[in-house]
Amino acid sequence: MTVRRIVPNHQVTSEEQLETSRDFYALLGFEQVMDMGWVTTMASLTNPTAQISFFTEERTAPVVPDLSVEVDDVDAVYAQVVASGAEIVRELQDEEWGVRRFFVRAPTGHVVNVLTHHA
Repeated sequence: MTVRRIVPNHQVTSEEQLETSRDFYALLGFEQVMDMGWVTTMASLTNPTAQISFFTEERTAPVVPDLSVEVDDVDAVYAQVVASGAEIVRELQDEEWGVRRFFVRAPTGHVVNVLTHHA
């Protein structure tokens, strides 16, 4: 299995908090690369896999994940995680915006969004 990127996710409670977060991270060299209305992602200008996302909500899952991990084979990772007995927070499924993903609870209690982009 190959990890392609890791993205911290922050839940914001208002459009104002989202705007001030975008402004702050722009000072650190990030630019907005995705805005789906309920999730916005910013990436480094010089290293596009260095990213941070801001969620106002999670549209297809019960919670906003704390972290997103993009892998090369989400189905294989899902099988390993299920076999380990870890708590699946959201089952594996395809999303309309081109990712296949599931959520799992880490031993620390954090929820991890594990995903692969469709080719």
